Amino acid sequence: MTSPTSPLLTVLSGEVSTPPPVWLMRQAGRYLPEYREVRAGVPSFLDLCLSPKLAAEVTLQPLRRFPLDAAIVFSDILVVPFALGQKVEFVEGEGPKLEPVRDAAAIGKLDVGAAADKLTPVYETVERVVAELPEMVPLIGFCGAPWTVATYMVEGAGSKDQASARALAYGEPETFRALIDTLVEASANYLLGQVKAGCRVLQIFDSWAGSLPEDEFERWCIAPTRAIVDRVKALAPDIPIIGFPRGSGPLAERYATKTGIDAVGCDTSLPVGWIRAALQTRLPVQGNLDPILLATGGPALDERVKWIVETLGQGPFIFNLGHGILPQTPIENVERLVALVKGDVG
Repeated sequence: MTSPTSPLLTVLSGEVSTPPPVWLMRQAGRYLPEYREVRAGVPSFLDLCLSPKLAAEVTLQPLRRFPLDAAIVFSDILVVPFALGQKVEFVEGEGPKLEPVRDAAAIGKLDVGAAADKLTPVYETVERVVAELPEMVPLIGFCGAPWTVATYMVEGAGSKDQASARALAYGEPETFRALIDTLVEASANYLLGQVKAGCRVLQIFDSWAGSLPEDEFERWCIAPTRAIVDRVKALAPDIPIIGFPRGSGPLAERYATKTGIDAVGCDTSLPVGWIRAALQTRLPVQGNLDPILLATGGPALDERVKWIVETLGQGPFIFNLGHGILPQTPIENVERLVALVKGDVG
């Protein structure tokens, strides 16, 4: 008997799937009471990410509630700097705090060779989840893009404008290049480890891609992402890779064509008609419902979901949000969204 075909993998091969597949960034998280219950039982967010049993449980939680077409491994983009030896902690109510890495000496202490052992719990999480998923629901592995991860490593926290990383990139480009090169190697190894453990799709999150001007975008977003894609494809050529250059605006077209990715994730700011004309004619697209609209719900949600599906659903398209699901999102709104995408409501 032939196994059911995965709608997500169908689209990532360049074909149309009707209805389009749907999954949601941060679909495992604080909007789910069962997630909050698990999180309350561990000392820190990082402990949860590095506990295979618990991380597998929260990865699977949204699949038990909603007929989603993919799972994404529960982790965080900052496990890579942690694995490299940087001090990383998540402070409740404040977000990530890192010991800043701002000079050649600090960058030289980052240890790519030691990172694999520290990331073993993530690979075990992948194995546990894959054992529970049906064949037609692939698990997505991921990493942060070097530029985005570097902004946290240099700043020592999240920031509104990534000023410290931008200043280092402008003022000491060779020093910053050493950090980016380290992240390219560590991130490619990390993605390949997730593939070996059972992930069948990968996504690279460049959440702060929009903070760079055109030439620096080429240098610090496109080129490092291309380097990761090339490394991964050399050893896992059949694994599709989704790139998500959040905030990049019209530069998303250049990113889509020059990085070697198989599909491009689109944030909420990109016009849907432009996505269809400029991006979907080149490769599959993913996105781009406003997470705030999902949290708000009502007729406006219905109208926007239907419009996105009608506009992009004639080509290779994965329905998703333009960024991660918000903690205050009502569960019934997510149920409504998935039903709308799948055509299960009038």
